[in-house]
Amino acid sequence: MSAVVAVVGDGLLADYVCSELSAQYQVVRQTGLRDGIPQAAELALLLHDAWHPSAYHEAEEVFQSAGIAWLRGFVHFGEGLIGPLVRPGIPGCSQCADMRHLMAGRDRKEMWELRQSLAAHEGFRRDAWASRTGLLQAAHLLAAEARRALQGEPALLGDKVYAINLKTLRSSLHFFLPNPLCSVCGQVPDDSPEAAHISLQPNPKSSPDSFRCRPLDELKQVLLKDYLDYRTGLLNGKMVDLVSPFADVTVNQPLFTGDEVSAGRTHSYAESELTAVLEALERYGGVTPRGKRTVIRDSFSRLRDQALNPFQVGVHDKAQYERPRFPFKPFHPDRKIDWVWGYSFLQERPILVPELLSYYSLGCGHGFVYETSNGCALGGSLEEAIFYGILEIVERDSFLLTWYAQLPLPRLELRSADDEELQLMVERVQAVAGFDLHVFNATMENGIPSVWAVAKNRKPTGLNLICAAGSHLDPIRAVKGAIYELAGMMRTMDEKFEANREEYARMLQDSSLVQQMEHHSMLYGLPQAEERLHFLLDEKRPLRTFNEEFKPRERRADLTDDLMSLIQVFNRLNLEVIVVNQTTAEMRRNGLHCVKVLIPGMLPMTFGHHLTRLTGLERVLRVPAELGYVKQPLTLEQLNPHPHPFP
Repeated sequence: MSAVVAVVGDGLLADYVCSELSAQYQVVRQTGLRDGIPQAAELALLLHDAWHPSAYHEAEEVFQSAGIAWLRGFVHFGEGLIGPLVRPGIPGCSQCADMRHLMAGRDRKEMWELRQSLAAHEGFRRDAWASRTGLLQAAHLLAAEARRALQGEPALLGDKVYAINLKTLRSSLHFFLPNPLCSVCGQVPDDSPEAAHISLQPNPKSSPDSFRCRPLDELKQVLLKDYLDYRTGLLNGKMVDLVSPFADVTVNQPLFTGDEVSAGRTHSYAESELTAVLEALERYGGVTPRGKRTVIRDSFSRLRDQALNPFQVGVHDKAQYERPRFPFKPFHPDRKIDWVWGYSFLQERPILVPELLSYYSLGCGHGFVYETSNGCALGGSLEEAIFYGILEIVERDSFLLTWYAQLPLPRLELRSADDEELQLMVERVQAVAGFDLHVFNATMENGIPSVWAVAKNRKPTGLNLICAAGSHLDPIRAVKGAIYELAGMMRTMDEKFEANREEYARMLQDSSLVQQMEHHSMLYGLPQAEERLHFLLDEKRPLRTFNEEFKPRERRADLTDDLMSLIQVFNRLNLEVIVVNQTTAEMRRNGLHCVKVLIPGMLPMTFGHHLTRLTGLERVLRVPAELGYVKQPLTLEQLNPHPHPFP
């Protein structure tokens, strides 16, 4: 006996599909879902000649409860959309596809409002572009997928949708990822101390000279396929920069309020594209909780025995909180806030961390500090992600400590590194971009190699100075990382800088005008701002070799051993390394892990001079004396009052 197919819909598309399938299957036609569907149906098709968003949500409820797979087809502003083939209990439903499609679109706000309006009203019965020829093409594709599903063949649209231009009949196939927060098929677990526990596992390095446990070549097969699609992707576009001195590729992550751009910089455009995708995934994990559901909301007073004291991470001072329209309120231990579970390596136990410190887009309007992406990192294993999260905190801490204490760091002789790639990078920056490079040893009391790099423009126009930082167990890698960061602003920002030079000149006179991230770097593009860096750029100090400034590093075959060496450093300093797992289902499918590392006491990077965080961070006063730069601890009044130049 032939299979039973339920076709729901009363337009031309439904007519054509019924005609295609009726010779082979028993087709039961109905106009809506109010009367349910035949119990014998093995597959249901929901077909419209226009867009009816509320119908697809209703269909999910009906077909999921009935345990029946279903496929949809409809017309959406001159385009036929087919799919996905939804199977009950399997993540990746029509609502996931719609969310990805909406977010990847240019007019996502307008489309969201239209979707809400159409959901409240019946809308159009037939799209103006729903031509007979176009609907016939869509019907053929629908029927072919229905046959595959009924015959037990691999589904083409299990995680994809067809888009058909009804004017040209050009078709394209687009992959989408299930939405872990989907109200229909989402499977986000509750946050718990058990899930937060971390037991470090061995991670053999991918090669003797690598600090990764998985080579990029292993990931290149999935990074573009799974995450980058201009119609339904988690990332919806890329741009190749031919101006930068190195191979620079950016990818776009669509957010509801705007777009977030992530860059990859290497010596190969193909590799830079993959690096940019990884950077974007890191930001995706760090923006808001998507891998676990926050379940604890309480006051620090009630949770203090198992929670991080927020004052330890540094807060704004009293005067900042009292400013008119300041977006944050002082932390109060009796105020209820959301908490997530992290893991403390110093205490060797799970610990509660304020959610707004764990995800960097939270907090404005009801939080107590401005938190950025400090310590967020992505890796091919959990251990690898933690390793690079720690290094980012060290990099930014050393930069800020140098700036606030105005430390005259030792300047490095780059040729002494005896590294051909590094020397070629320096020469390329000089020849292509017209910048000279000055690199300084910014290693602090933790002994983890850190550098501050300055690019000095030799041209009469464009940014005069650009600053960056790097940190790594291998100091040469730290320098290369800083140079890549510098290169991202060379030549690419000159036009904008020249067009807004007067605005940046006003910022030089009034630091309160430094409100955004790019203001910090653009301000120091002004030649007259260079005097603020004289404490660093004094050329009278002798150059130092890498051998003089850095101890020989211990070579280890396992990345976890390197990670443990970092953790032990902070344990000895009584600085607590805390890890919050930010990994989402989208990352986990390819063995990627994302974390937020916090080390209370280290200086957190902030952008906007009014959002500086120093209260409670006494290291900035103490460490310069410990390193011999000054004879006694500094006072707050002695700290550099100007905005930092971090890009």
